[in-house]
Amino acid sequence: MAEARRVAAAAGLVLTLLLAGCTDPGPGASDIPGSTGPTLDAAPATVTPPVGTGTPSATPEPTATSTATTTTTATTTTTATTTTAEPPEALELPRGGAELFPRFRLFGYSGAPFSPGLGRLGIGDLDERVEEMEERGQEYAGGRELLPVLELIATIVHPVPGGDGMYRSHQPTRTVQDHLDAARRHDAILLLNIQPGRADFLDEVRHWEEFLVEPDVGVALDPEWAVDEGQVPGRVYGRTTGEELDGVAAYLAGLVEEHGLPEKVMVYHQVHTSVVRDEGGLEAHPGVVVIKSVDGIGHPIDKVLTYDLVTEHMPDHVVAGFKMFYEEDAAFGPIMTGKEVLALEPEPEYILFE
Repeated sequence: MAEARRVAAAAGLVLTLLLAGCTDPGPGASDIPGSTGPTLDAAPATVTPPVGTGTPSATPEPTATSTATTTTTATTTTTATTTTAEPPEALELPRGGAELFPRFRLFGYSGAPFSPGLGRLGIGDLDERVEEMEERGQEYAGGRELLPVLELIATIVHPVPGGDGMYRSHQPTRTVQDHLDAARRHDAILLLNIQPGRADFLDEVRHWEEFLVEPDVGVALDPEWAVDEGQVPGRVYGRTTGEELDGVAAYLAGLVEEHGLPEKVMVYHQVHTSVVRDEGGLEAHPGVVVIKSVDGIGHPIDKVLTYDLVTEHMPDHVVAGFKMFYEEDAAFGPIMTGKEVLALEPEPEYILFE
């Protein structure tokens, strides 16, 4: 079963002193008891502090100056020089242009290194996984250009509080950089998946700013792992609000404007309607493409029902995404084909495999 498999994966990570976490509790739409959710037992994991450095974009040099001269009553002359920086030249997406849709179909894998139970991205060699994405993704491209996505679990939830009591830890900076390097070798994009525990989404996103100022890095928020004071991740479903999501989108829009970036992706995963409340509080922001990824596990019929339910009241400016699971979905029924996925309404712009 999916839960037992994740527990085994977490225990293995403890023995190897690696980070662990989850992206999905595993139930389908029919067995989710609202905000209380099922209990997930998991072994504690070792927290590894960030190390190393990233590669933030360089700040442009000033390019224009203006000089003003004034004469005082004592007939002395002073000269004041004001320097004005031109806006930075707009950068492009890895495969060209500054806009994602309708040119591209996003197709990706999620996971974390050395953690097969957390998703396919953590299995084997990164370059091989991206090459596999390119091949497998063609079935789901629907006549568009494919843009591969590496969705790395960067902020990882835990069932134990840790030193700061936030029930989460961060991947080492070197690990994030390695994934960004791999994405760039294949003209792909990197999404930093955030499982915040008791921390705020915006604080966790800001933690990764040195990477988010890059033109090929976005975020994927996982609110089922966002819990309140007194709650433990995995024992209840977490939740967020449209207002909290809007704060992250506004922050990303500021980075896009300040650094002259192409459109930046902000995904929020949703397994059940209770996970995101007051979604109308999420507004549109220039330069930020917001994607709701529906994450239900199960037979294709159940997955479609979950998709229809969760996207029913999606804001007009938000586009849809669809998540599939290599092993769990296959256990309930055949994995949905590209034709079946692209027949969903609304048509998914981002298709993700765990």
